[in-house]
Amino acid sequence: MLWEIDQQCFAPGIAYSQRELSSYIQRRGAFTIIAEPPAAGINGPSSVAGFIVAEASRKAGHIISIDVLPANRRLGLGSKLLVAAENRLRSLDCRTTVLETAVDNLPALAFYKRHQYTVLKVYPRYYSNGVDAFVLGKRLDSGQLSPAHVE
Repeated sequence: MLWEIDQQCFAPGIAYSQRELSSYIQRRGAFTIIAEPPAAGINGPSSVAGFIVAEASRKAGHIISIDVLPANRRLGLGSKLLVAAENRLRSLDCRTTVLETAVDNLPALAFYKRHQYTVLKVYPRYYSNGVDAFVLGKRLDSGQLSPAHVE
């Protein structure tokens, strides 16, 4: 079910294959948080409106994917998922977190900016469709994150 949501949220070449998403969910240190629809019936029989997959390793977090079904966007679910993941990463002693997003995904870039993420660098041709990705980061403790914090 999560893979089907990911397919609806991202374009081909950016959406994960079933194998990739399953691998990320099962990684050591990874966790998945599920969001339910804010009101019954928005998604029909589905009880999942979105999800986030993240992982913690060596004082650093990584947001792997955040997906909210189109019918449930602009309701605050993405923000709730992101805050919940950041809180979980803090509880696991992560001081920073990073994520990647397509350079042409303007709604995502605006969303992450609202959540105090900053662009740290660019990964050329990161996605299988050839699109570059921005690496964005945020300190989970006090202070500023700079490109020097990214491996």
